[in-house]
Amino acid sequence: MLLRLHIENLALIERADLEPAAGLNVLTGETGAGKTMLAEAIGLLAGAQPAAGLIGPHGDEAYVEAEFELPEGFFEAPELEAVAGLRPGGEDTLVVARRLLASGRSRALVWGRTCARSDLEALGERLLEVSSQHEARRLAQPARQLELLDGYAETDALMAAMAEAWRERRAAEAALEAARAEAAESARHRLDLADLVERADAAAVEPGEPAALRAESVRLRHLDDLVAAAAAAAELLNPAEGEGAQALAARAAEVVAPAGEYEPGLAATAAELRDAAARLQDAAVELRGFVEGVEADPGRLEHVEARLETFAGLERRYAAPLDRVLAMAADARAALERLEGSEAELDRLAAAAEAASERARAAAARLTKARTAAAATFARAVESELADLGMADARFGVRIEPVDVGARGADRVVLELAANPGQPAGPVADTASGGELSRIALAIRVAARTHSGPGVLLLDEVDAGIGGRTARAVAGKLQQVAEGAQVLVITHLPQIAGVADAHFRVEKLPGDPTSTAIVRLDGPGLVDELARMLGGEEGDEAARRHAEALRG
Repeated sequence: MLLRLHIENLALIERADLEPAAGLNVLTGETGAGKTMLAEAIGLLAGAQPAAGLIGPHGDEAYVEAEFELPEGFFEAPELEAVAGLRPGGEDTLVVARRLLASGRSRALVWGRTCARSDLEALGERLLEVSSQHEARRLAQPARQLELLDGYAETDALMAAMAEAWRERRAAEAALEAARAEAAESARHRLDLADLVERADAAAVEPGEPAALRAESVRLRHLDDLVAAAAAAAELLNPAEGEGAQALAARAAEVVAPAGEYEPGLAATAAELRDAAARLQDAAVELRGFVEGVEADPGRLEHVEARLETFAGLERRYAAPLDRVLAMAADARAALERLEGSEAELDRLAAAAEAASERARAAAARLTKARTAAAATFARAVESELADLGMADARFGVRIEPVDVGARGADRVVLELAANPGQPAGPVADTASGGELSRIALAIRVAARTHSGPGVLLLDEVDAGIGGRTARAVAGKLQQVAEGAQVLVITHLPQIAGVADAHFRVEKLPGDPTSTAIVRLDGPGLVDELARMLGGEEGDEAARRHAEALRG
């Protein structure tokens, strides 16, 4: 629902605000007052390309802004994902705007944030339907025509099943493509992967082995120095001839011990000397044991160095530390295993994708059947509505053409019209005049059930070339549509204006430059406007009584 419309410097409109009611809203006024600019303004908010000369004389740019009430789940549609990301927290309504610049460019805005014009188009397709001599785009779109037929055929459940089947198909195909890409990538590097695994397996690195071998390498390269140092130290502690450090410590303990009788501290010192002598003796034994335990193995150092060079070679080849190389080898082994099993996995995924495709085709076939069954009766229903709207000779057709399966099935719908006898049928938007197009849009909306389509419907020139009984029929159809949608009608017919829920007069204000104002009418002002539309002069009481009768 459109909550408010604000316009600045758009052609004759210097500044105007419109707050339409729910239900049926009419806009009336003298010819040339600027009523059609309202359709232009709403079209701009739906992403239409701006026509030349729309910037008025009251500034260097034109600005149009509207606020909409949002239906529940509105932003769940995938095509609105970009716009949904612009939504400020806590915003319950949608604010869209369009700024036209003197340079000829324009800016699209959502909640005051810049967006693409295509985003406004996506929003407009879900919020608005505009039908006028200037705006046939919506009704001409294949997606909208398909939507109208589906509304009549009541295919909601079939459409939901189709959408789910399509999602499953896309997911299955994506999984298959990803597996194919991985298999192709692995196949390209298969030799490299196998070489890495082979070299890592040949190295057979044990946990902790590199650190242990590096320490052993250092020891083996300095083994002679180690033996000489241990032997010399043992000789100093306990030589084969003479006294060493151990014997001297023992003698020192013997010398000091008698003095401990007179000085307790020396007794303790003597005990420490005896303990030191014992520890020196143990050290001497361990040193000689180390010397005697060393076995000369010239090949061991060569083996250790060879192992370490193997590790270093792996690190150089793969430009990574050894632990990372081993991790890479584990990944390569897993990749090779997947590659070995990839053919079976690809077959499984291909079968799943084909099954999903078959389900999508079956869902599309059910949709096609339902649409085909409804097409002829839908066409006759539209013709019946057109007859009530003064187009009794019009012939309406629904052509269903096959297309590739997609989220909405495998059909393309073309709505065709032969407005007069003897004329060939053609696409509605190409064969109908502006007024006819508005009446056709109204007839289709009624025939396709009023709940089908966007919540805001703008009709311009729906009254072109009609009057009397047909005018009353149009008014009745508009009331019927307004039960399920917000309808804005630009009209010259008092029969339509008389049944409106809200009536706005567009009036030209004198001045230099001339400007336009939009005023909501109530009470006597509303009756005066209806009397004017009936052709009554000022003070024409008969016209006023007729106007009051129209209001019922």
